[in-house]
Amino acid sequence: MVVFPELDRPSFEGARRIGYARVSTKSQKLDMQMDALNAVKCDHIFSDHGISGAKAKRPGLDEALAEVKAGDVFVVFKLCRLGRSVLHLADLLTRFERENIHFCSISEGINTTTSGGKLVYHLFSALAEFHRDLIRENTLAGLEAARARGVKLGPKFKLDEYDILEAHRAIMQDGFTTEEMARRYGVSGLTVTRAFERLGVGAA
Repeated sequence: MVVFPELDRPSFEGARRIGYARVSTKSQKLDMQMDALNAVKCDHIFSDHGISGAKAKRPGLDEALAEVKAGDVFVVFKLCRLGRSVLHLADLLTRFERENIHFCSISEGINTTTSGGKLVYHLFSALAEFHRDLIRENTLAGLEAARARGVKLGPKFKLDEYDILEAHRAIMQDGFTTEEMARRYGVSGLTVTRAFERLGVGAA
């Protein structure tokens, strides 16, 4: 018998539980996730059916993120149902903390409505920073190795690694748009998007 955790409702008036479920292929079913989300009494449930986690555009997730407000609890069955990458997941949880949104992952027993569960936010915030540092170091090391082999590098890009990763962080964690970051750095939105692809951080 599966036992689902009790979720404490935050004292914030009008707080809700916003559930999200996803399966990667059309042949898979959402039943298990939906049962779990209903068991913890989610007020609204959004879903993506037949959409892989790697895809940047997930309409159900976009709707869920647009719906969730400060004081609400965002609920998933498993962590892998939410983030399309470790960095994306870490950025989302960092954003939730900043926007005073609670988070629960049923399978992993993560529940930030409890005092112990709040530590999760600090861990994922550190993970996001670590991941970006690693991307930056690997990129610089790759450039140095290319120069050492005598590879002639192309023209300098308009955005360097520090600018790209900071723009990505601001979009994912602080809620800025790609266009706003493009204006900040004096480039086009397409330049920002291509810079994300070049560093392998994906579309924001």
